[in-house]
Amino acid sequence: MISKPKYKIARRLGAGVYEKTQTPKFAASEARRGKKKSKPKALSGFGEQLLEKQKIRYSYGVTERQLSRYVKEAVASKEANTPSLLFDRLERRLDNAIYRMGIASTRALGRQMVSHGHILVNGRRVTIPSYEVKKGDVVAIREGSKSSPLFQQLSEKLKTYQAPKWVTFNPGTLTGKVEGSPVYTQEFFNIDTVLEFYSR
Repeated sequence: MISKPKYKIARRLGAGVYEKTQTPKFAASEARRGKKKSKPKALSGFGEQLLEKQKIRYSYGVTERQLSRYVKEAVASKEANTPSLLFDRLERRLDNAIYRMGIASTRALGRQMVSHGHILVNGRRVTIPSYEVKKGDVVAIREGSKSSPLFQQLSEKLKTYQAPKWVTFNPGTLTGKVEGSPVYTQEFFNIDTVLEFYSR
């Protein structure tokens, strides 16, 4: 069940900001609410930039300081596709990678798993959620953590889960691998707008 503060944030920023609000129940609730409300005022350019920035912050669970650093590093790289580079940095966070693999049902739970020492990268325990995985990295659940309630029935849950192509996970061995690079698609975030916010 999602908390009331998070519910309010999802209503303001959109259902995609939290995994637990991406449900038919939340959509139906918003549809009923929309019928009762007057048409919202159009956002200014700055308002749109701020909205997109907040979407990313709350979706990935990053602080303002972390996001600002990611943006600065992406811009400083001088690569042609800065939005894709910023997206890549966010997606490669370990807490997000285990969410994408299906190990964690939400990014918040992924952060908890990493912080509590349940996750190994290339055989070494990593407790920093922002740790960046790279192609070829092997991610596994620590042997002593496999009996934890966090991972019970994981194999069953993963039967219907389709991971993005850049990661894989083997339910039999409880290990995953980073196979490639995340591909940025402008579905929920408009990263160009976020870059405009930080370029002011």
